[in-house]
Amino acid sequence: MNKGCAVIFALLAVLPAALASAQDGWPSRPVRLVVPSSPGGGTDTYARLLAQGLGHGLKQQFLVDNRPGASGTIGAEIAARAAPDGYTFLVSSSPALVINPSLFRNLPYSAERDFTPVARGVVSPLVITSHPSVPAKTLPALVALAKREPGSLTYGSPGVGSSSNLAVKMVEEATGARFVHVPYKGAAQAVLGLLRGEIAFMVTDISTAQPHIQSRKVVPLAASHRSPRIPGTPTYAEAGYPSVDAVPSYSVVAPTGTPQAIVQRMSVELVGLMKSPAFREKLDARALIPVFDTPDEFAAVLKKERARYAEVIRRNNIVAE
Repeated sequence: MNKGCAVIFALLAVLPAALASAQDGWPSRPVRLVVPSSPGGGTDTYARLLAQGLGHGLKQQFLVDNRPGASGTIGAEIAARAAPDGYTFLVSSSPALVINPSLFRNLPYSAERDFTPVARGVVSPLVITSHPSVPAKTLPALVALAKREPGSLTYGSPGVGSSSNLAVKMVEEATGARFVHVPYKGAAQAVLGLLRGEIAFMVTDISTAQPHIQSRKVVPLAASHRSPRIPGTPTYAEAGYPSVDAVPSYSVVAPTGTPQAIVQRMSVELVGLMKSPAFREKLDARALIPVFDTPDEFAAVLKKERARYAEVIRRNNIVAE
């Protein structure tokens, strides 16, 4: 029995007793999925896939509510302050849940106290890509070039403290190389900057990078995961840097106080949905890797990730703009 099936059976075993204390007939009205980013991004895409799949399976509407701004802070606060009745969930990428607590001094919500973990959802593998004009065609060669010519290599990201920014900081920590950060107002703008040759390289998700890799407008150097979408591209570890580990996830949490029966039910539904062949095909098409954690396992991951990112942010004196 694989891990995914074991999780399903474990959750199903406790479901009947848990549901006894839940509101009868959940969901009896539309459920809101708050997304703390703009339409069209990775988190939004995943949330819309969930809304469609959950709506079909539970015979109720699941509505995506985009609330972008402040690195996910605005949407996360809205979800944190929502009634904990099982009709509002936050579908968020990593920053709002594990990075922002160390990045912002006065966060208007507590990522730990204001949310109950439901499901880690999926991870979105990242790839380092460079402009073809850069002579280095591997990650070790890029590092060597940066050491030979300090300050010569620029990289772009969606902003200070983003997963992309922190991934490069991890490369710097692992190698002693130093790169010049050019923050953009969003991932799309950073990708355009790379294509125009404004920056030497960047870290982005595989799904976004793939068409530009195929058209040879960018060169893949290394990725967080092996992927058939970018065959032949080594992982960070295979390139010699196993400590580089900044991979965003798109996860689901509920406002603290949401009935545990509903939290467990939602977790079961999400795991079952992501195990279905049709849904897996949609995830594969976007290079998203499903994770089948229980809520307790997800809570442990969040705690570990917060501590790890806090150390990276502290060591590099990273401050939100």
